[in-house]
Amino acid sequence: MVERHLLAEEGEEKMESEPLYNLLQFPKEVNQPTEEELPRGGKKKYLSPSSRKDPKFEELQKVLMEWINTTLLPEHIVVRSLEEDMFDGLILHHLFQKLSALKLEVEEISLTAASQRRKLGVVLEATNRSLQVEEQQAKWNVETIFNKDLLATLHLLVALAKRFQPDLLLPDNVQVEVIHVESTRTGLKSDKLVEQLTECSAHKDRPSQDAFDELFKLAPEKVHAVEEAILNFVNQKLEHLGLSVQSLDTQFADGVILLLLIGQLEGFFLHLKEFYLTPSSPTEMLHNVNLALELLKDEGLLSHPVNPEDIVNKDAKSTLRILYSLFQKHALRAEGDGVPRGAPN
Repeated sequence: MVERHLLAEEGEEKMESEPLYNLLQFPKEVNQPTEEELPRGGKKKYLSPSSRKDPKFEELQKVLMEWINTTLLPEHIVVRSLEEDMFDGLILHHLFQKLSALKLEVEEISLTAASQRRKLGVVLEATNRSLQVEEQQAKWNVETIFNKDLLATLHLLVALAKRFQPDLLLPDNVQVEVIHVESTRTGLKSDKLVEQLTECSAHKDRPSQDAFDELFKLAPEKVHAVEEAILNFVNQKLEHLGLSVQSLDTQFADGVILLLLIGQLEGFFLHLKEFYLTPSSPTEMLHNVNLALELLKDEGLLSHPVNPEDIVNKDAKSTLRILYSLFQKHALRAEGDGVPRGAPN
């Protein structure tokens, strides 16, 4: 594994991403943003060319398109491109009404951009309410859908399919590489992140439930005891860094303390250019958590798949799962050979 450095110059807090030209060669069909398109402080994201051509990604679009066309067949609506046909709210309006059996009070045909945005806003508000998703947590919004953001459109359609037709066979474990571009005073900077569109089969079918699935399902009254044991372990290891943790799920959501803990326990260092010390957005938090999971995999500590977005979204079970992998290796080993190394009792 590549050696990583934790200490950096005083005051340096944020990861400096690679220059755009080192990280990405834009394909002919994707134009590199200019300063006019992306003013200072502006951010934009793209699907990587390799992800667009990934067979599973293409299959996901095909399955969703066939599902929409089958659902809306009685209304003689045909979708030929998820990227081009969904942006104005017309098809989403018909699809949501058909799936939810709810009537939305919006105009049927919207001809101007303003009326299309207004209609799309009404449809998405009703959709989020039905999906029980807060607007801030949703991976789509009026701006992204209206601007034909394929990734946001797919996140929305996958969520609708899971809610209203859970038996629809979506290709499992579809992941895409996303390039985030930001305009700074020194020029365009970019970063690569992986986003999960569909769950892996282990998440969907649960053929291989681990100890934490059983713990939360069969013995929820013991969860607090496990949390306390891991919390004490974490605070012991972080004490000489001057850090203290009171809440496992919330304080690990941005990945910072998790990276510091992994560095302490595994004996290697992260340079502050590699992660965000004070993440200010879900994208930066996700970058940190992805890096932490990558390090745990390198050390052979993840025996069960973990979705990084679950950690960012403060899922207690996922957070406990990764912390227990460290606890199992370092706390239990220190207690001697007589202590079980397996699942939490």
